[in-house]
Amino acid sequence: MELAEDNAWLEQLDAFLSRRNQTWLLGAGASYEANLPLMNPLTEIVLEQIKDSKLEPLIQSLRNDIADDAHIEHLLSHLGDHYALAERKKSQNATIGGNEYTLSELDEAHALILKHIRDTILLGCQQQEEDASWEIGDKGSSIVDVTPYRNFVSALLNTRRAGVEGRRPAIKLFTTNYDTLIEDSLAWERFKYWDGFSGGAVAYRSHHFGHKESEFEDRYDALISKLHGSIDWHVGDNGTVYRVRSNDPFPGSERKVMIYPQATKYVATQRDPFAAQFEMFRRSLNETKECVLGICGYSFGDEHINDEIELAMSRSENDTTVLAFVLEGESGLPQILEEWRSSDWGKRLFIMTEKGLYVGDKGPMCQPEEGRELSWWTFSGLTALLENGPGYLQNDGL
Repeated sequence: MELAEDNAWLEQLDAFLSRRNQTWLLGAGASYEANLPLMNPLTEIVLEQIKDSKLEPLIQSLRNDIADDAHIEHLLSHLGDHYALAERKKSQNATIGGNEYTLSELDEAHALILKHIRDTILLGCQQQEEDASWEIGDKGSSIVDVTPYRNFVSALLNTRRAGVEGRRPAIKLFTTNYDTLIEDSLAWERFKYWDGFSGGAVAYRSHHFGHKESEFEDRYDALISKLHGSIDWHVGDNGTVYRVRSNDPFPGSERKVMIYPQATKYVATQRDPFAAQFEMFRRSLNETKECVLGICGYSFGDEHINDEIELAMSRSENDTTVLAFVLEGESGLPQILEEWRSSDWGKRLFIMTEKGLYVGDKGPMCQPEEGRELSWWTFSGLTALLENGPGYLQNDGL
């Protein structure tokens, strides 16, 4: 009986993965297999890179002033807070770690951090062994691997749509990552995508808050929205946001990388281009027709994103099912998922972990054999699930 029930749940999950209307949210974990770091390692790498620079005392003082488990976005947010306070002071200075710093020095520190984030993501990094030092690629030999993303988009847009009659609406892809892997993989696999920019190799941001992206849904295979910015987004002297790759010339003053610095602060999302990004995310969550929100590589640590999901799912007319692929670990599910499981809409929440499948307050079902773990929570495991269906889980000892 238990086996039959497990199979029924797996068949239902498989059906959701083939739904006509799909939205996906990808976090840092999705890029880990491409040799890009998670947020905490990225923080360590950037702090190591700024050692011995004249701005190390300032940046290290900021780091010492925030929680031990805070990462690079929190550090940038803290720097932004000090900048905002200094702007309002008569002295136009900020006191950090007992020292006074000018607005110019704060600006310089911000630019330095963003430069090292960009360079690390451009070149890639990996560890040969746990607790070993990070090996970072060099300018002549990046170790970033786009293959995991190419496999994912092919499984999502080829395999899952094979044999389907009629045109399906574009899949909406949201990411908190700064890398360009999702765009690159779609291009390599020859899928048409829209990302809110107009132009060619160099493009300008033409999509703004209040504009609707629905007109593009039938013309493209995928719509991309980068909720936290991108390493190839730069702000020009005129305030326009441009998409420019690292080797392309940028006119005017030194280019300013546009990465969203405040993971939990609501106010920053009210300004373009981030206002438009979150507006698109909000609309995709508030579907009144059958829709799936797939989540992978996201640690549920961004309060604003969590709030958007919870608010949308709580609406009585909402008909979205959430599929969360996440590591459970020794500490259990993320707290927000535990709260959602017991909510009124919890029955529309499927959670896939290494220990099994949860649906609302039920689970774990579909548990692996003793001593085994399921891999479907990983990016490559999700890709295998999309490509081969639940049958592939037999190799994991289901």
